[in-house]
Parts: sequence; structure tokens; C-alpha cells
Amino acid sequence: MIRKSLQTVYVTLIFIFLYAPIVTLIVLSFNSSKTRAKWGGFTLKWYSALFKNDTILQALYTTLIIAMLSAFLATIIGTVAAIAINGMKKRNRALFMGITNIPMVNAEIVTGISLMLLFISLKFQFGFTTVLLAHITFNIPYVILSVLPRMKQLNPNTYEAALDLGATHTYAFFKVVFPDILPGVLSGFLMSITMSLDDFIITHFTKGPGFDTLSTKIYTEVKKGIKPEMYALSSIIFVSVLVLLLLINCAPTDKNKEIVK
Repeated sequence: MIRKSLQTVYVTLIFIFLYAPIVTLIVLSFNSSKTRAKWGGFTLKWYSALFKNDTILQALYTTLIIAMLSAFLATIIGTVAAIAINGMKKRNRALFMGITNIPMVNAEIVTGISLMLLFISLKFQFGFTTVLLAHITFNIPYVILSVLPRMKQLNPNTYEAALDLGATHTYAFFKVVFPDILPGVLSGFLMSITMSLDDFIITHFTKGPGFDTLSTKIYTEVKKGIKPEMYALSSIIFVSVLVLLLLINCAPTDKNKEIVK
């Protein structure tokens, strides 16, 4: 009994530490006072001001565009790479898997500085293109590691049987192989979006002057004080993600109930 109570208290404390800052941020987004130390009453003016702030909206738009584009392109490149790695011999596969893991275990600051030096040596103009290329680069390993386990679960005889029945390589891939690896592809795509939205260090080293994503915009504002509009935007993002997770987790349950009935 005491052990279960301690476990409950321990887990409760963990969740308090995890979500107390988020709850504080949401509460501050409704505080009419600009100071965080004083409650000035309930208001929605920061949400109204958010949609009138072109700078923040531009940073949000840029962040979403880069996240979606980099995730889409990284998913295509990573899926093709995973298929190629899966078809290699054991020694070559181990070599390329080791290379794939390097960006994931490497410090982000090293990756950011390396990409910055690469773009300088290639005489790239820093801005949207360099940030997009950087995000595609660090997203590819996540896609490869998401798709490869699904590739290993495939039955190669099914693909060969489709070819024997007269299907072309492309048709057999999209009708036989792709449906089986689709969960891994979607997982890699969603992880790429998350990593891209969350990234600051690599973006900081590869962006140009006057170009900002949400992460770099917030970092810039920390020096002179974060505007309450940022609290409102962060609250909207958190609630959106929470609703999306609830919808994803509740949908399969409803289907299972219908099957049982």
C-alpha cells in the first residue's frame, strides 16, 4: 500500500515538473499586465495583438513552411536511402548505419557550425535556402531509422511474386512494399516536422540577417524581453498539439468499440 502511494506521488511530481511551466505560460497569456510578477486581470488582448503582429506571424509562417518542406523532402530521401541500405550486404549496411547515427549522437552545435562553414565555402547566400538544406540534412537520419525496421519486417518473396506476375518494379513497389512501410514513413515524416519546428542551434548558424523562425525570434526577444504575444502563440501551439494527440489516440478506440458491438 505504501509502495503504491509512493509510486503515485513520484509520478505526480514528475508530471507537475513537466507541465507546471506550460500551465504558467498559458496563465500568463491571459494576464492583462505585461509583468509576470503581477496579475492584472483576465484578458484576451494578447491573442488579438498576436494576429496583428506581422513579425511574429511571418516567423510562424516561415517555421511551418520550412518544417513541412524539409520533412517532405527528407522523407523521400530517407525512404530511398533506407531501401538501399536494407539491400546492402551486412558489412556495408553496418558502415552506412554507423554514418547515419553520427548526426544523431553528435552535438547540434558541431552540426550547425559544420553546415555554416560548408555553405560559406560554397558561397551560398544565407537565408531560406540554407536553413531548408540544413533541416533536410539533420532530418534524414530520423527517417532512415524509422523506415528501416519496417523494411526488415517485409517478406521479400511478396515483391518477387509481384514481379513474376508481370508487375513493373515501380508498380510492385507502390502496391506491395510501400503499404507495409507506410507506418514507418509517416513516423519519420512526423518526427522530421517535430525536429524542424523545435530546432534552434542549427537554424541560428545557417540563417541570414533579417531571416527568423520562431525559435530564433524568441531567442532575439529574450535579450530585450519576451512580448506577451509569444505566450499566446505558445499556448495556441500547445493546445493544437494536445487536441491532435487526443484525436489520434481516441480514433482507434472508437473503431474497436464498433467492432466489438
